[in-house]
Amino acid sequence: MRGGFVLAVLTVLCHGHVLRQDEIELEWWESTIFYQIYPRSFADSDGDGIGDLKGITSKLEYIKEIGAGAVWLSPIFQSPMYDFGYDISDFYAIHDEFGTMEDFEELLTKADSLDIKIVLDLVPNHTSNESIWFQEALKGNEKYYNYFVWEDGIIDENGEMQPPNNWLSHFRGSAWEYKEEVGKYYLHQFVVGQPDLNYRNPDVVEEMNNVIRFWLDKGVAGFRVDAVNCLFEVDKDMFGGKYPDEPFSGRTDVDPESHDYLSHIYTKDQNETYYMVYQWRNVFDEIAAKDGLPRVMMTEVYASIQDVVKYFGEGDQIGAQVPFNFDLITDVDASSSAADMKRAIDKFLTYKPLEKKPNWVVGNHDQSRMATRYGSSLVDGINMIVLLLPGVGVTYMGEEIGLVDGYVSWEDTVDPSGCNTNDPINYVTSSRDPERTPFQWNAEKNAGFSTADKTWLPVAEGYETLNVEVQKAAERSNLKVYQALADLRQDSVFRYGRYDSLAINHDVFAFRRWYKADTYIVLVNMRDMSHEVDLTYFENVTGDVSVVIRSVHSPKSEGDVFDASTVPVAPYEGIVLKLL
Repeated sequence: MRGGFVLAVLTVLCHGHVLRQDEIELEWWESTIFYQIYPRSFADSDGDGIGDLKGITSKLEYIKEIGAGAVWLSPIFQSPMYDFGYDISDFYAIHDEFGTMEDFEELLTKADSLDIKIVLDLVPNHTSNESIWFQEALKGNEKYYNYFVWEDGIIDENGEMQPPNNWLSHFRGSAWEYKEEVGKYYLHQFVVGQPDLNYRNPDVVEEMNNVIRFWLDKGVAGFRVDAVNCLFEVDKDMFGGKYPDEPFSGRTDVDPESHDYLSHIYTKDQNETYYMVYQWRNVFDEIAAKDGLPRVMMTEVYASIQDVVKYFGEGDQIGAQVPFNFDLITDVDASSSAADMKRAIDKFLTYKPLEKKPNWVVGNHDQSRMATRYGSSLVDGINMIVLLLPGVGVTYMGEEIGLVDGYVSWEDTVDPSGCNTNDPINYVTSSRDPERTPFQWNAEKNAGFSTADKTWLPVAEGYETLNVEVQKAAERSNLKVYQALADLRQDSVFRYGRYDSLAINHDVFAFRRWYKADTYIVLVNMRDMSHEVDLTYFENVTGDVSVVIRSVHSPKSEGDVFDASTVPVAPYEGIVLKLL
């Protein structure tokens, strides 16, 4: 329904029953903001044009200032960097471009002094073809040969060797690569340099358990588990000992080399995957029981909502606390209506187990930046949604200042997803480089990111005016709105309160949070049109409301009072109101 019709209200209890503040003590991860850092692009301490651990350590006070309590780092393990750290050659070592183990331990120590938790990226699906495991496999070491997924090729009618089946890589082309040393093909669901690990081998399972223990024992507060739904392939014994072809997806807008050309029913979302996650959760809890620090597991999967929520756990099996909810990335953007926004939010709340915490994500290192997808005018409104909805808030570095995608030319493109298109014109639709351009600290050389003459990716244009220093100095800025939201988020209403939402009309999305005697209402106008809205459609909302926080370009001031039945809303305005 559109226009002036009010959509149905969804009421959600944060924990299955109405809570009093003294009934429950939240775990650290339930009320914090997770701030994702892409280490290559955050801060360069040694002038080589690449961000590093010492750079991150030097900026931890900034993380504290904006109100985030946990930092999630994209991969920092030893890697040849074909896929910029997602091809790990040694799971027990720090990549030398980022620093040393001592640098990492200094980061942990300083973070702890600021009460900031450190969460690492774990990439368990595959390793690097330069890892000792894979090199030993090529030498005929049976133990390590069995760490990987191997298959015989097929001889075609011309007598030529072909891959075992039609499986495709996420980075285009066959997911199989032939190795002369062993006379077989190995599976790589991602780049050629990322051979898949074989989780049907108990040795691989125990190896990854030991990797997890190693870092958690150092004091790491948890892991974000990458591409988790690719861990298992179908059991080929069910198909006569040969991996079957995957069916055509039905998409006619992609070519046969594209990963989207097939429906991945045999290489993704296998049932064994969930039980592997549940087993890892046991390892997390094992370490937490030793040192008293509850560990958090975050899982990354782009899948149906029915599959995503399985990562929470099933029956008596406990899984991840934070299966990432990407609905605010995949389901809505600048073209969306208030009803679309409500639907996207309601979806995760509806499908997740009642007692589990929701989470809200609007960007990461693989997706166009939030300010680019939604438009810079909506930065404050979207941050209001992410930080004031019930549950866990996740911020990708730069969302607090409205950082936009940078332009990266074909010549400067380094992301294999873009490079593998071999298309100097359309590579931008595949490349992830634009959302990975260096962080913008100030108006100095390279936006204060690095003193190098050339940075690993070019700094985005416009950094002279779009940066942290400018926004700190400004009377009003996205950064200051973000900090105010982070502060308000600690209020009992947002920690324990209940929630409902309305699409008041086509453009204005509203949600209410209430607890005991306090009620807040958040309004976000998705369009460049003014409206006057009636908030008494919400149950028990009458009388006056007062402005607590407003977006940068809002014509209102903090403390302004309006009758709840006639609240004016400016184009693209975001407002947090308190019921008086």
